[in-house]
Amino acid sequence: MIKQFNGKAPKIHETAFISDYAYIVGDVEIGPYSSVWPGAVIRADFGQIRIGSNVSLQDNCVVHCEGMMEIGDNVMFGHGAVMHGKSIGNYVLVGINASILPHSEIGSYCIIGAMTLVTERMIIPDKSFVTGIPGKVKKELTEKVFEWVERDDNSLYARMAQMYKDGEGY
Repeated sequence: MIKQFNGKAPKIHETAFISDYAYIVGDVEIGPYSSVWPGAVIRADFGQIRIGSNVSLQDNCVVHCEGMMEIGDNVMFGHGAVMHGKSIGNYVLVGINASILPHSEIGSYCIIGAMTLVTERMIIPDKSFVTGIPGKVKKELTEKVFEWVERDDNSLYARMAQMYKDGEGY
């Protein structure tokens, strides 16, 4: 369901896939080839949410903010992830059931492990691997990881989203 709120309607790129069972409301922009899967909620009633290209919000994710939120390109949110932070860079994996609390900032080329809690106002530098409750930077990621991330480029979910969009996934 895609809804207007307080005079603001979501703007969704024509190549994006939005499940019929997702809920998107308010001042939201979703970029090219991004996908929003069943049960996901993107709610921009207290601010603005800008989602880049080739972003995958898997089943039951929640994205909500206070103020402005920016999510870069090539970001994958695992099932049940919650994003309430300020920003996420490019080429980031947010693991299953990870939670990102208000006003936090995550750099580019990061992995946020499954079940990790990124605390309020935490700043995660580029190339970080973060796990735990509360989340802590465990190590800096290597160039080999970046090659894998850039090569994979969310390609499985991008292809699946196109299949669903074309009616092949039903």
